Amino acid sequence: MGARTIVFAEGRGLPMRGDDIDTDRIMPARFLRAVTFEGLERHLFEDERAGSAAAAQAHGVHPFDNPHYRGASVLVVNRNFGCGSSREHAPQALYRLGIRAVVGESFSEIFFGNAVLIGMPCVTASPDDVHEIMERVEERPETVVRVDLPSDSCEIDGVTYDIRLPGNVRDAFITGAWDTTGLLLDGYADVDAVAARLPYVGGF
Repeated sequence: MGARTIVFAEGRGLPMRGDDIDTDRIMPARFLRAVTFEGLERHLFEDERAGSAAAAQAHGVHPFDNPHYRGASVLVVNRNFGCGSSREHAPQALYRLGIRAVVGESFSEIFFGNAVLIGMPCVTASPDDVHEIMERVEERPETVVRVDLPSDSCEIDGVTYDIRLPGNVRDAFITGAWDTTGLLLDGYADVDAVAARLPYVGGF
């Protein structure tokens, strides 16, 4: 396997407007009983997508049901995305849907951390830039959004926007240090060597 570096993510965008979108909305609590994360992508925003008029977007179509955004790789959000309870099912489901990066004004700290652990960078941009990116995606859903971590930029329609990511997190993605399982497998000979010296592992 080996540690996996993440330098950029690119693909069509999916705009999800609204501040303070919490994990209860992203992944309803009744789906937390799942033994694995497989299939959770089918339940993203399920209650809203079932017909909540208050949460419906333009023309009554939820963004995650809009065929124009099907197959999107970059989610674009507003302020404090992923707040609420600390359920890792929310970023896991987004990743399984095919989302490989999230661009937003700000993120809940716990959601941000859970996303890092699965290799899904959540980068921030200014409110004005996020608004403009959303408008560009809505006007031309087929256009490609590119999130470039080394250059701290997001590019769409030939226009480049500044993005931010904490330095240590940015470096972890670029070097592969975020992928703790991959790092462990890369150094498994060292793990075996240490285990062999431990009486409670190798026996007395």
